[in-house]
Amino acid sequence: MKKLMISLLSLLVCLGMYMAPLHAESEKEESAEGEETAVELAKNAKAAYLMEYSSGKVIYAHNETEKLYPASMTKMMGLLLIYESLNNGKITWDDVVTASEHASSMGGSQIFLEPNETMTVRDLVKAISIASANDAMVAMAEKVGGTHEGFVDMMNKKAKELGLENTHFVNATGLHDPEHYSCAKDMGIIAQELIRVGDQDLLDITGTYDAYIREDSDHKFWLVNTNKLLKQYEGVDGLKTGFTQEAMSCITVTAKRDNLRLIAVVMGEPSSKVRNEEIKQMLDYGYSIYAQDTLMPAGTVLEERLFENGKPNKANLVTTEDLMYVYEKGKQTTESSRDIVITKKELPYTAGEVIGTVTVTMSDGFVITSDITVDTDIQPLEYLDIFMKAFQDFFL
Repeated sequence: MKKLMISLLSLLVCLGMYMAPLHAESEKEESAEGEETAVELAKNAKAAYLMEYSSGKVIYAHNETEKLYPASMTKMMGLLLIYESLNNGKITWDDVVTASEHASSMGGSQIFLEPNETMTVRDLVKAISIASANDAMVAMAEKVGGTHEGFVDMMNKKAKELGLENTHFVNATGLHDPEHYSCAKDMGIIAQELIRVGDQDLLDITGTYDAYIREDSDHKFWLVNTNKLLKQYEGVDGLKTGFTQEAMSCITVTAKRDNLRLIAVVMGEPSSKVRNEEIKQMLDYGYSIYAQDTLMPAGTVLEERLFENGKPNKANLVTTEDLMYVYEKGKQTTESSRDIVITKKELPYTAGEVIGTVTVTMSDGFVITSDITVDTDIQPLEYLDIFMKAFQDFFL
């Protein structure tokens, strides 16, 4: 009997040793399955990209670098160049633009410009931003670039400046051409730069659901925004839709809630209805897991800095704007490092004038860069001041 019990115990031990690896393998399979069930958004899109605006933090991406046809989302690059021209004084909102034969011949979405018809820059930008008018886009391209071809060269040059690796433009409108392509990531970067350059003026226009042009004429024209999400999703105030048979349904959307601005892109959707529903899901996902807060308000003293050849020779370095950071909800994040760089090397300094930057890295890797200034005017020392300083340093 004793021998039988020992034999049974030995058998159980062997079975236990044999079963242990099976249990471990089962846990591994469950873990692998868990990884496979990670969030999947915009399932019907050929590509998708979701980012936080201020930092460019990527929240979600799928086939984001695949070269696809952007259709009228192309016009975001055109609008970027237009706003740069407005900001540097090359053109003004009240400038009058004369439509060429070429501009008037554009098909697709249009405001039916007649050859030699005149319209202000503001009305043409409204027509581009709200109604995606191809004729208005070409008219503005010729105004800013001299010719349509010259403007397209500017678009491709700007793409290189922005580091876009999968974008090449053939026209300003997005009308189909096999050599005219971009990707969801590049569209997101263009949108980010467009919002930065166009600022609230741009968003006031792209956030307008309907408006009129030619109001004081017999040809009053009603513009209705192609972005229906303006009325369907809280916080949406831009940015650009697109559709051709080859590109299918595309959109780049921006929305702002509780100071958190997101940019979402989908390309190659089967329909505008599916596109809009899936972009809503992307935005919902972004707002469900991320939030934004103020790390430092404008005017925060970063440090006191000595300026040996300045009068006075000390001043506080302060922030010029609120430093905002984005964080994942439920996860505590703190400042891990701070780097201050003075970019203006020569005095004088004026309080409020940008003299450098501060870059703050948070514990989760989020990076914030902002301009800095001094809190008091600093003048360079005059010759007598330098002599007296040298005298004191030598004798005192």
